[in-house]
Amino acid sequence: MASNCLDSTIHAISSPALSSTIHIAIPTTMITSPTSTTDNYSARSQWLRAAILGANDGLISNSSLMLGIGALNQSSHAMLISGFAGLIAGAFSMGIGELVSVYAQYDMESAQLKRHIKTNKESLPNPWKAAAASAIAFAFGAVLPLLAGGFIRSWVARVVVVGVVSSIGLAMFGAAGAMMGGAAVGNAAGRVLVGGWIAMLVTFGILRLFGLVFDVNISSGA
Repeated sequence: MASNCLDSTIHAISSPALSSTIHIAIPTTMITSPTSTTDNYSARSQWLRAAILGANDGLISNSSLMLGIGALNQSSHAMLISGFAGLIAGAFSMGIGELVSVYAQYDMESAQLKRHIKTNKESLPNPWKAAAASAIAFAFGAVLPLLAGGFIRSWVARVVVVGVVSSIGLAMFGAAGAMMGGAAVGNAAGRVLVGGWIAMLVTFGILRLFGLVFDVNISSGA
């Protein structure tokens, strides 16, 4: 009995003491500053919003315009001319509208900066950059249905191709905007796609119904 107690005492004394300090190594590459990510998205949003809005607007408005004209006229030339006119007019409209809108935002934020309110000067919006992004993106979006369906002779095939190509473009623009802005890709692409479908279907349906009820055909001037 005494021998067992002695052995236990010897083992307890000879056992190395456990250190009370625990060191945990954390790789520095895994540490990301949330403020730097926020700053990147904030700076990127100045032109990203204008570009995504312009591309979606160009694709939706021009495809809807072409489908609306196609509802009243089965000629490929009518859809081609209407799409080309919509591209030019819409690009200028989006660019000028974005310039005026962002300049108003710029003036307000500049006034806050002069009144010594904490505002980062680099975060002020750039009107010309936003205008250029909006106009170029609108033209890029509008040219997709124009090139896809403007030269197809069959009326049914032309309408189907414009709708399909526009749907693919809308989903791609929505997904691209979500990835660049750090948002959920599926939700963004779905919202843009559904919105585009509604615009195209309503435009085509109303003008088709209008043409049938009032016997309107723009090619005959009736």
